[in-house]
Amino acid sequence: MPSPLDHEFVRAAADAADRSAAPAAARPDEEPAGVTHRALARWVKTLVAAYRSPDSALHGSGRAVAAAMTQLRALRAAQTATGLFAGGDNVQSPPDSAFTVNDVCDAHLLAAGAGPELREVTAALAEIAGAATGALLTGGVHTPNHRWELCAALARLHRSFPDGRLLDRVDAWLAEGVDIDAEGLYSERSAVYASHVSNPSLLLLADVLGRTDLRDAVERNLTATLDLIRPDGTVETVHSRRQDQHHPFPLAPYLPHYRLLAIRTGRGDLSRAARLAAAGGIDDPDLLAQTLLTPDLCRMLPAPAPEPLPRGRYLGTAGLASHASATAHSVLYGGSDVPDHRRIRSGLACNPTFLRLFAGDAVLDAVRLSRGFFDLGPFRAAGLRQLADHRYRLTETLTAAYYQPLPPGRRRDDGAYRMADEGRFSAAMAFPDRPRDEVSHTTRVEAELREDGADLRIDISGPRVPWALELTFRPGGEPEGAVPIGDGRWCLTTGPMTYRVGADEIRVEAAVEAGEPLAGPDRSDVLRYDPGQDHTVVGGTDATSGNRVYIGGLGPSTLTVALRARRPSPAV
Repeated sequence: MPSPLDHEFVRAAADAADRSAAPAAARPDEEPAGVTHRALARWVKTLVAAYRSPDSALHGSGRAVAAAMTQLRALRAAQTATGLFAGGDNVQSPPDSAFTVNDVCDAHLLAAGAGPELREVTAALAEIAGAATGALLTGGVHTPNHRWELCAALARLHRSFPDGRLLDRVDAWLAEGVDIDAEGLYSERSAVYASHVSNPSLLLLADVLGRTDLRDAVERNLTATLDLIRPDGTVETVHSRRQDQHHPFPLAPYLPHYRLLAIRTGRGDLSRAARLAAAGGIDDPDLLAQTLLTPDLCRMLPAPAPEPLPRGRYLGTAGLASHASATAHSVLYGGSDVPDHRRIRSGLACNPTFLRLFAGDAVLDAVRLSRGFFDLGPFRAAGLRQLADHRYRLTETLTAAYYQPLPPGRRRDDGAYRMADEGRFSAAMAFPDRPRDEVSHTTRVEAELREDGADLRIDISGPRVPWALELTFRPGGEPEGAVPIGDGRWCLTTGPMTYRVGADEIRVEAAVEAGEPLAGPDRSDVLRYDPGQDHTVVGGTDATSGNRVYIGGLGPSTLTVALRARRPSPAV
């Protein structure tokens, strides 16, 4: 027996759609200026959904229909002779156009058969979809998630305008296999693209094609994401290979996927995540159309399962570990792509943050370690190894070289040697042909994730070079026990410090086991974050912002750092 309808959810979805659609409906003849093709298609879809929904203030509104036609004329004008849409940095892009065609096809499904009032809208949508079909049928992609967005567009086109060639093309893309690993993470490890592209696309394909394996892939990703939800209601992104690796990402975009699969599977843990995703209110104007297209979304959620505490999770494929308790939530990361690729690049996981710690309102957003070694940048572990329950080791070895004269057989009379990149510098010196004198530097971090925080043991070996451990706290408090050194920065030496926000606090104690004493607040040359030459050569940085506490010195060194979270006991 299906669960009853959740009228409160549907009304909230309708309200979100109305907030987006009402301005256009109020001025239905006003031509949109400077609006992207993707935004135009989303407005049309939202206007048609609002017209169709009895819960919308625009239900049956002629002004909504007129506004949709105005947006459709602008959308058709943005469509080039190839059928692709103009605009954006990806020129003549089939996948970028697929985003728009997905909304066009959804709007067409909503408008078709809805009555004579939407006949002109339906015809305009069919014309736009038809013009784009050829380019999407033969077009290519340039990111992993593009494949599934393009497949979703082809499947939607087939749903409204059946054509076997469309399904053949979808089969060709899907035959590559969905890029989801054993832990349930997509290859880009990105919350943005999982929630906005891969999950919704695969769910659509599962429904249109009857492919339960695609739905299962989404369920696996949502299950993995459960352990990536942070206490502040965001999803962990430090391990991402895309733009979100340096920014927090809200859980809200996951709402329709958690909700749909919770309803279809009865899973209480997915229901808990769906409720959490909606906790800040519903503000997605597209949800109303989704409720009309996928009626299961409108049903009541199953009872949520309580969050299991304490708990830990080790995602070996991403080099990520987390531990959560009622007192603290910690995240340890050692899965950077930089050690293998030796460069900073779009599409690589480059974030040098290796630890976060949440203690209620007191948040340690980032722990990073700089070393003054050939300007090769901060510590980015080449992997995360689990030693025991909640105990891990992160290791990185950096190597630079000085080069000897070329062997006689490799010399040229004209001195014109080929340009080569030796890992930190490029020059016309034929580096691979020269004998090398190598200099190495190894950093090893052993971490124990505890119910009340984390213990770190940091071993820095190699030549005598400066190092600095940077602890970036989220604004809202001030370090007590550390020495201010200006510009939102503090220095910690031998004494403990506490970062307190309200009744929540994080206490830090550091001690040197081997090596020189810690640097004092006068050592500005040591107590700093160095992003490395890949950033500085173009005048850039990936530095954090917030209240930054530095612990520094000259290596070789062995340092222990104890991080302890303290929170008031919950009322009984």
